[in-house]
Amino acid sequence: MNRLYLHPIIAREGWPIIGGGLALSLLVSMCCGWWSLPFWVFTVFALQFFRDPAREIPLNPEAVLSPVDGRIVVVERARDPYRDVDALKISIFMNVFNVHSQKSPADCTVTKVVYNKGKFVNADLDKASTENERNAVLATTASGREITFVQVAGLVARRILCYTQAGAKLSRGERYGFIRFGSRVDMYLPVDAQAQVAIGDKVTGVSTVLARLPLTAPQAESEPKAAAPQATPVSQATPASQAAPVETVVSQSTEQQQIEAAAAKIQAAVQDVLKD
Repeated sequence: MNRLYLHPIIAREGWPIIGGGLALSLLVSMCCGWWSLPFWVFTVFALQFFRDPAREIPLNPEAVLSPVDGRIVVVERARDPYRDVDALKISIFMNVFNVHSQKSPADCTVTKVVYNKGKFVNADLDKASTENERNAVLATTASGREITFVQVAGLVARRILCYTQAGAKLSRGERYGFIRFGSRVDMYLPVDAQAQVAIGDKVTGVSTVLARLPLTAPQAESEPKAAAPQATPVSQATPASQAAPVETVVSQSTEQQQIEAAAAKIQAAVQDVLKD
């Protein structure tokens, strides 16, 4: 079941922009008539960009949800740069027509928030994960698994908003941030997580399951002890060690006899020919 979503269907982050666009559109309409059309287009665009509808939330405790709408651009094993461990990386690219509010992918407790200044290259590129402006949330799930989700600014986006902090508890689907005008979100999950999406898939924030993460980490398997070599009794080893040389000598003797017999036949044949 979906919990009560306490946020308006039009995100508060967009109210000043939408209000300004609406006022300007009305003013230009009264003064210039059809010349106000570009202003109305901008206002309608801003209205759809800042929409923030409520979504159904899967309740499977192993499900890791998509924090945003968008398209999957990365599913691979990579290094989590914030924890310095191997991880399953899933990246979602958001264009300007996707919902841009970010929501928690799981029930978790925030352990750290890391902000990095950076560039504003196209968020669809892999280098955006390490070069662009970004904000990482490191969290521990209710079952003790460590996950990382990163807001990455894009070519147009110049404003990352994060409303959570270390020590805060987030419920799955709970709103924690917003990025304006095109961006990306990177997810880093433990390597035993099983991806449920592929590159190119379109995902819906909160409703789409990105991966299934076991509630407990797999236990490291201990290396099996090497079996100790069994000692061979001396009484058995001695005959075996002597048998090989004996067989070799016999074989060599037989070959020598055959060669000598062949040589004798050839010599006799030659003598017969000379006599004739």
